[in-house]
Amino acid sequence: MTVRGHRQLTLTLIGLLAMATGAIAQQEIVSHPLELSFPELDFQPPNGVALRHALGAGTVAYVVEDHALPLVNISILIRNGEYTVPSMLKPAVANLAGSQMRAGGTASLSPAELDEELDFLAAQVATSIGSTSGRANMNCLVKDLDRCLDMFFEILRQPRYDQERLDLAKSQRLQQMSQRNDDTGGIEQREWKRLLYGDSHFSTHATTEAELNAITRDDLLVYHAYAVHPGNFIFAISGDVQTEEILDQIKARLSDWPTAEIAGSVPSPDVKPQPGLYLVHKEDVNQGRVSIGHLSSVIGNPDRFALQIMNNILGGGGFTSRILSRVRSDEGLAYSAGSVFELGTHYDGSFRAFFQSRSETVAHAARIVIDEINHMRTEKVSDEELTNAKASFIDTFSRNFASAGQIAGLFANLELQGRDIDLVSTYRDEMARVTASDVLRVAQEYLHPDQLVILAVGNIDDILAGDPDNVAFSLEAMASVGNITHIALPDPMTMEYVEH
Repeated sequence: MTVRGHRQLTLTLIGLLAMATGAIAQQEIVSHPLELSFPELDFQPPNGVALRHALGAGTVAYVVEDHALPLVNISILIRNGEYTVPSMLKPAVANLAGSQMRAGGTASLSPAELDEELDFLAAQVATSIGSTSGRANMNCLVKDLDRCLDMFFEILRQPRYDQERLDLAKSQRLQQMSQRNDDTGGIEQREWKRLLYGDSHFSTHATTEAELNAITRDDLLVYHAYAVHPGNFIFAISGDVQTEEILDQIKARLSDWPTAEIAGSVPSPDVKPQPGLYLVHKEDVNQGRVSIGHLSSVIGNPDRFALQIMNNILGGGGFTSRILSRVRSDEGLAYSAGSVFELGTHYDGSFRAFFQSRSETVAHAARIVIDEINHMRTEKVSDEELTNAKASFIDTFSRNFASAGQIAGLFANLELQGRDIDLVSTYRDEMARVTASDVLRVAQEYLHPDQLVILAVGNIDDILAGDPDNVAFSLEAMASVGNITHIALPDPMTMEYVEH
């Protein structure tokens, strides 16, 4: 750097320092950080109705302009999923059809050619189909938008489903299936859903080796024609676009694409969970994973705000929640513990308290969790707990709208769930109205200690033996809510269970 350059840099730094010093001088210096005051946040959520555009044939688009960067993001939520698979096809065809839309090339581009062109344009495209919905995402530079849209819609409408890529995907899934019983977290998640929703519900279906091997390329094409079409599309568009222009570009590419049958309602489980103690033995671990809970409710429940506050105080609020404070901070029995009161979109979700603890202290930690569930039903929460819980939702509400992509995606998800997109305007007021009496009322109505399903995964011999230095706690004693059932680990490829 030249002498002149050094001099200019020095002057610039001096100027910045002077500006900072002046700004500090204008502020009153307080003696303690708690004395700092800040202006009240005045945030008004966007108007979802103004961002919503009906494109005909059931297709909807939410567009949020953002001209800060020359980028365009397009997400499509697709009303389909494993529940929509026709009876003549295997359920696993949905997931494969979703991933292979992108991975398997298009009618005019081989998989390698598609990969190369997207890489050359620095564009990203991904597709997937899950249990109750599908998704397709595209991100590109605005200068390449036309070409990227052409490829994006060809991926959606005319996937090649290349046989070699399909064989590779099936081989990878078989490898993943062989590891189903390796991780206690995966076992816990799988068995928890089976206990709550049964074996016959689509959400608990586990693909077998024989089922996966039987899926053909033609099966993917049949399912794609049935489930991927404009009538099932909800667009979330954001970035450096003009609303009318991008909508015209989208409509032009949809104009000659016929709409098939629009996805119907998601079926509910037809079983009722049976309370009890359920044990899954995995010998090679020294910690137990435990889930404790029952079914919850649906997302449209008018008590949802009070339920969110209740769960935040019980176990959803991190280090301020009762379960984590007792199990970790007070007793040192676990690194992680908490609870989730999940409200289902299409049918009842689940309430689940959880922790992971050393085998010998599992019973002690479980007793604490159950005691805290009961405590929520017998006494009102404190003013401090209520204030902190409400603030955790109200004060962070604006984070849901931090970017144009988040805004478009939020409203698109509300549309997919069939919910009122205007509910964001009343969210904070509804949260603010929750009282300690409301929390006690919903705890008494929606928490059911007599209906608890208790699932423990780990070395069951060590878990049941308990802590020899603290024999007051016994996991078997908690089976008063029902029977003790041992669940064998299934064959990971056939998913056949051998009952004890």
